[in-house]
Amino acid sequence: MGKLIYSLNVSLDGFVETVDHRLDWGLVDDELHTWFNERSRSLDAELYGRRIYELMAAYWPTAGSDPAATEPEREFARIWTAMPRFVFSRTLRSVRPGCRLVAGDVGERLAEIRSEFPGDLGVAGPTLASAFIERGLVDEYRLVVHPVILGAGTPMFPALRDPIGLRLLETQTFGSGVVYLGYETVR
Repeated sequence: MGKLIYSLNVSLDGFVETVDHRLDWGLVDDELHTWFNERSRSLDAELYGRRIYELMAAYWPTAGSDPAATEPEREFARIWTAMPRFVFSRTLRSVRPGCRLVAGDVGERLAEIRSEFPGDLGVAGPTLASAFIERGLVDEYRLVVHPVILGAGTPMFPALRDPIGLRLLETQTFGSGVVYLGYETVR
């Protein structure tokens, strides 16, 4: 069985978006986007929370034909549209073609998804990821740490009763000053 991988851009102080939900603080250049593309290609499917799904669905389906998009962005658009996606939401009634809407117990839904997609699964969105983290279901954490302090916003991680032990898998520093930290959960 594959891993459940939580990967997201994060500020140095642990926030994934500003208080007003802006993401314009990240330094996503071609080098970093190419790295994201390589990682995304290795996934069997992506699991999205509603808010990050709506953000991604607003741009990536048409990004491949955007004349202002870079080649790594156009490549990501192709990867994104081909990737099976599951959207966890209690409020959405429909999702784009290529996506499946799911609701209910995250552990039960994950087991159902794994029966069809046994390889690595990506989870995106801090609220959805928190539900998996709190149940001890995340196998790997991929933090893409940007050299910025936001001071407040949406935290990458939930408040926990007990610590989660991690083992460092790899690191990488990008030319922009962004640092990747990959950890696996110690069980």
